Amino acid sequence: MSLRERLSLSDDDRKPGALPAEVGNGAYQELKKMMHQMILDRIDLERLKRLTAEQFKHELALLIQRIIEEERIVLNQHERHNLVLDIQHEMLGFGPLEPLLNDPTVSDILVNTANRVYVERHGKLEMTDIAFHDNAHLMKIIEKIVSRVGRRVDESSPMVDARLPDGSRVNAIIPPLAIDGPILSIRRFSAAPLTVQNLLEYKSVTPPMVKVLQGLGIAKINILISGGTGSGKTTLLNLLSGFIPANERIVTIEDAAELQLRQPHVVRLETRPANIEGKGEVTQRALVKNALRMRPDRIILGEVRGPEALDMLQAMNTGHEGSLATIHSNTPRDALSRLENMVGMAGVSLTPRAIRQQICSAVTVVVQASRLIDGGRKLVSIQEITGMEGDIISMQEIFHFEQTGVDRDGKVLGHFSATGVRPRFADRLKMYGVEMPDNTFDPDRIFQ
Repeated sequence: MSLRERLSLSDDDRKPGALPAEVGNGAYQELKKMMHQMILDRIDLERLKRLTAEQFKHELALLIQRIIEEERIVLNQHERHNLVLDIQHEMLGFGPLEPLLNDPTVSDILVNTANRVYVERHGKLEMTDIAFHDNAHLMKIIEKIVSRVGRRVDESSPMVDARLPDGSRVNAIIPPLAIDGPILSIRRFSAAPLTVQNLLEYKSVTPPMVKVLQGLGIAKINILISGGTGSGKTTLLNLLSGFIPANERIVTIEDAAELQLRQPHVVRLETRPANIEGKGEVTQRALVKNALRMRPDRIILGEVRGPEALDMLQAMNTGHEGSLATIHSNTPRDALSRLENMVGMAGVSLTPRAIRQQICSAVTVVVQASRLIDGGRKLVSIQEITGMEGDIISMQEIFHFEQTGVDRDGKVLGHFSATGVRPRFADRLKMYGVEMPDNTFDPDRIFQ
């Protein structure tokens, strides 16, 4: 039986100008799957290794055209082009995910088993018409992604963190932990990081806030960036790291490398999970300890989430001023509480007061990022740690965003302003040659 007969495709079944089936329809998926298998049966793998990507695409297009003619499948030029493109994505890329990965407006790709693929655009989730053949097809794509960075995913290790060549973070979880089938989440990152001008245009920050943040970077002030999932912590970390002078040595430590620093003297370190025997794991804490021996001027910790918090604080207190880190938290005060809890995970016998003193002397500024209900991301608070009052860390807010309501279209209404408090670090900024205009901390200056 021919491919045409197995698919039950006839000229009468097809509408003029339409694909043999819409994307996601069983007939088209079956056509693509069978064509893929026929190509694998015919292709010379040894010859394939000697071809460039462009040469292979050309040869693949010719082979698909030949199979279409041999099997007498009636497709117009547009339909043939789409079929060739889909099979090229299958063989050279990540299959159905390729159009989404090439779409600059997509910031998150969420695959909930083979037939349900969501994306986030401009802070809002939406369903797509993208689909995989079945869960086995989705598993092949997941395995292709993780194998390229030396990771694995199987029943003995059903969770994995990896990254795509462009730096996008990938998380996958498969059965038996995922009950309905494989789940894939991709957090995308732009090839060109957002600039200060971009954030000003999006009204995520104000010019006085940018001036202060730039001064903090130049004056080597330790900063903790706090925020929830998808609030823009990594984007903000990239922005702040851009204010570090080019002549300083920077060591970055991350679980999955995401930072895109533009300085010439950057050393990038990444954790490693345990192998199949449960050995060989390298944690963030081990990398922080090793980084101290690498003569860094600054250490940037992608995200502090465990006992490495203690080593990070000690690094900030021992000459590595101007270091940066992010932490998951809803408010600056909660960020300090979480940091205190994570120091306790290090297994050292420190009293709560001693831990708070460590935090107080190490961290100077806490920056809070937030994703609002309309999908917009804003830097909602900049707070300074001023010292200890009894057993409590005292803080003062320098800038904040005040939400006043929501309009008919669901867009958040509000404004930025300074609180009127002149921060203690202003003198340090002046010492490093950063002059602040007199109206920088004027509470009467309102930015919509």
